[in-house]
Amino acid sequence: MIIENYKPGKTREIYNRFNEKGRMLPVGVEFIDSWIEDNLQKCYQVVKSESLEKIYEWIDNWNDLVNFEVIPVLNSSEASNAARGIN
Repeated sequence: MIIENYKPGKTREIYNRFNEKGRMLPVGVEFIDSWIEDNLQKCYQVVKSESLEKIYEWIDNWNDLVNFEVIPVLNSSEASNAARGIN
């Protein structure tokens, strides 16, 4: 999960860039879904990638406008298997 905190005064610029260039995800990063707070200052995104390096490559495209927090998560099935010691 990625939490994006928009830098002050950058919301319009963020959405302009998004409308012009899209998400700018590198190969190997899959967008799942996102939710934006109603004040348009914070976005919660779920993305999938086998490589944390690819996540940071994507972040490099946006870090002039957004501060990022990267939180590795498991889906419910993966968590259940991990809790039972199943790979």
